[in-house]
Amino acid sequence: MKEYFKFIAIITFVSIAANVQAQDEIITGADIAVTSTANGKVRGYIHNNIYTYKGIPYGQAKRFEAAVPPDSWEGIRSSTTYGPVAPLLTPTTTVMDEPEFVFDHDWGYTNEDCLSINVWTPGISDGKKRPVLFWIHGGGFTAGSSHELPSYDGENLSKKGDVVVVSINHRLNVLGFLDLAAYGDKYKHSANNSILDMVLALQWVQDNITNFGGDPGNVTIYGQSGGGAKVNTLMAMPRANGLFHKAINQSGSFRGGILEKEDTAAIAAETLAILGLDATQVDSLQNIPFSALADAGTKALKNIETKMKAAGKPVMGFGLGWGPSVDGEDLPYQMASDEALELSKDVPLLIGTVKNEFAPFPNLRFVGASDETIMAHIKEQYKDKADAYIAAVKKAYPDDTAAKDLIDVDLMFRPGAVVQANQKSSLEGGAEVYMYLFTWQSPVFDGRYKALHCMELPFVFDNIDLANHMTGGGKQAHELADKMSQAWINFAKTGNPNHVGLPEWPAYNSDNTATMHFDNTSMVKPQLDKELFKLVSGN
Repeated sequence: MKEYFKFIAIITFVSIAANVQAQDEIITGADIAVTSTANGKVRGYIHNNIYTYKGIPYGQAKRFEAAVPPDSWEGIRSSTTYGPVAPLLTPTTTVMDEPEFVFDHDWGYTNEDCLSINVWTPGISDGKKRPVLFWIHGGGFTAGSSHELPSYDGENLSKKGDVVVVSINHRLNVLGFLDLAAYGDKYKHSANNSILDMVLALQWVQDNITNFGGDPGNVTIYGQSGGGAKVNTLMAMPRANGLFHKAINQSGSFRGGILEKEDTAAIAAETLAILGLDATQVDSLQNIPFSALADAGTKALKNIETKMKAAGKPVMGFGLGWGPSVDGEDLPYQMASDEALELSKDVPLLIGTVKNEFAPFPNLRFVGASDETIMAHIKEQYKDKADAYIAAVKKAYPDDTAAKDLIDVDLMFRPGAVVQANQKSSLEGGAEVYMYLFTWQSPVFDGRYKALHCMELPFVFDNIDLANHMTGGGKQAHELADKMSQAWINFAKTGNPNHVGLPEWPAYNSDNTATMHFDNTSMVKPQLDKELFKLVSGN
């Protein structure tokens, strides 16, 4: 009998080992993972029972002109590696060691021909119509890519939720936003070409995602930081209306308006002047080296910012930068206008931020500092409001005990998210809004990075191990990732993130201010930082 149980144990072990090996195996070949697009067939690969395609072209564009669908190809296009990323204003040549360990970037390679799409799906020929999660990367409107961070990989989310995950690269910075509309009809979309690239990618999804096992009638756009701002932009763009059905904004609700036409026209004229070109020579911008164009555009932004300030015009955030604008053609409204809100009234929204965002970075100098030193810093910064500030932070986060916690609270991203949630949830007959706050603290490097900007991404994508430099890869991180990723999956499927692994999560409104706090023990709380926001804003 003992030999029998020993035999059974061996067989069980072999079976488990074989299953693990099968999951880890990469399946490739001439006839593996082949499916069709409107432009030709593509071939991907299979890993962990997920069909993966990378670098499929969804568009092509001449510099400063609107993108169009790519040329068709003969045969089967191999699509197993990520495509090029948009050129950066300042190429990365050095990094800070410790923060780079945490983020673990993949910088990729640059090329202006960068309009590509990636797809992860559990099946391509099984007749299913799965929800589609359309990921838009961060990096503001100037940097980043679809594979910049390890957390962006869509395999685990696709497998767990039986969903199709899509991500894209698109034009950025001066290439995506230099407004040359005044210089010829072919440039009439140039002020917002970057956003129109995303619209073209969403149209690609409508035309092709059925062949990847996806449902074009159930598309959720989601993005973080700059990607969240891009989500907001698409929600305000008439051309994108109907191409998606739900939206998720993670740390991307920036307060303030976007530039108007007179400002973007001035930036373009200043760029030409810096390059020594007149209006008749504008077409030469399509051929000059990118570095020269980028330098001229950066100088133009600074010069126009100076002129705007001198004229008493508001300059939002950290100063003028590349981004969407009200162009009278593709983006007719300011983001927070009644018209823009009405346009996306029926789109359910999941919105939130992380507790600390960028705050830990400037405060790294206070790691290991005495309580007295930190309190003196607070007194110097807030003067006669210092005691009120401390009380407001403690009310918002009553479980915090360390003095440094008082200065590591985000005051940049969450206020905008609250404003947006209040506005959207107040629309009569509008779709529901769900608010979250990610408060989980990373143990990496003795916990000094806390709930850093981007920290929720490995949890959303269920990529704790892939992003273990950021998460630490521990058991608690895996447990929270299981709950968060399921919430995102459920929202994509139904517009409601609730599931049995979380406490009941009510839809948000300005009265209940119901906010899911994601942590080792997740719970719903009302807004506790009203006094804090009021104090720091001075209103």
